[in-house]
Amino acid sequence: MIFGTFYSEVKHRDKLKEHAFSGKIVNKQLLINLENNMPHKHFTLEKKNQLAVLLRTKAKKKEIAKLLKKGRTTIWREQKRGSGKDGKYYVRKSKRITREKRLKANSRFKKIENDKQLREYIIKKIKKYWSPEQIGGRWNKNHKKKNIGKDTIYKYIYNQRKDLVKYLRCQKGKYRRRYGTRIREKQRENLKKRRIDERPAEVGLRLNIGHWEGDTILGKDRQHILTYTERKSGLILADKLGRGLAEETTRKTKNRFNGIPKEKKLTMTYDNGSTFSEHELIEKETGFTVYFAYPYHSWERGCNENANGLLRQFFPKKTCFAIITQEDVQRVVKLLNHRPRKRLNFLTPHEVFNEKGN
Repeated sequence: MIFGTFYSEVKHRDKLKEHAFSGKIVNKQLLINLENNMPHKHFTLEKKNQLAVLLRTKAKKKEIAKLLKKGRTTIWREQKRGSGKDGKYYVRKSKRITREKRLKANSRFKKIENDKQLREYIIKKIKKYWSPEQIGGRWNKNHKKKNIGKDTIYKYIYNQRKDLVKYLRCQKGKYRRRYGTRIREKQRENLKKRRIDERPAEVGLRLNIGHWEGDTILGKDRQHILTYTERKSGLILADKLGRGLAEETTRKTKNRFNGIPKEKKLTMTYDNGSTFSEHELIEKETGFTVYFAYPYHSWERGCNENANGLLRQFFPKKTCFAIITQEDVQRVVKLLNHRPRKRLNFLTPHEVFNEKGN
């Protein structure tokens, strides 16, 4: 059989040069090579070239999607992006449009380059030997809606205004985050946490009072209610939070447990939210030994999850917590703590916690 040759708009790579196409027949070896290619989230130049070739062979969209390991909608969108007035797909046009979109999207993040007032402020303060952290801190104090971070200022100086480096206190090389990247910081933080499998076995058996679980429930407006549940009695404690800041959580936890006897404050098991990032301080202030469930293992804190479900009856999802007061929260908690539970032989959590039941 005789094959005609066809090359895409951009010259094929070496492995594609060997393959020829007729109007309707595609070389089988090429299809195998295409199918074995690693998938990419976005269309690479190689994928664009392959798409151009396959479209010219009149291959069906379903087959093209399978060969390129993309969704049919993705194929349609890419074809539309690179189509000319004649309806044909052109790799060069697709590349140009992609590049323009990327530049436009990235320009939103060039805060300093796009803000003359901010740029002049940074240059003025740098020349007064202010550090980028001091500049960002003072700027943010007066411009709540146009915050700037010290890392962004450092990048601007080193990449755009190297003449200003001489005003920095440390000039030994390109700026590095003092304590490493956020990923490393998070890894170090996780290593400090005691995991739930280190917790004493008696906690799981609910043999005695004093073992607690903590979490938050979230409102539509990103405000929280901080919840604590004692495992044996099911007693619920709850406090209204703002937007779940760690400092506020620590303060309210300390205040909430101040009046509870030491022998009833043994262990605390949290989820992995940033709300509880000050767990070491909570340990120091309350006397708890703090443990953490594994990420996305909510069933490891089943007692607290069940209590949150009870609270949700009164504070459903998509409720704006801004209109809820601490008095509202306390009223619901009192109602639940004085309601008999089947697993407690129809005693109330309040009675079991205070050992008043018979």
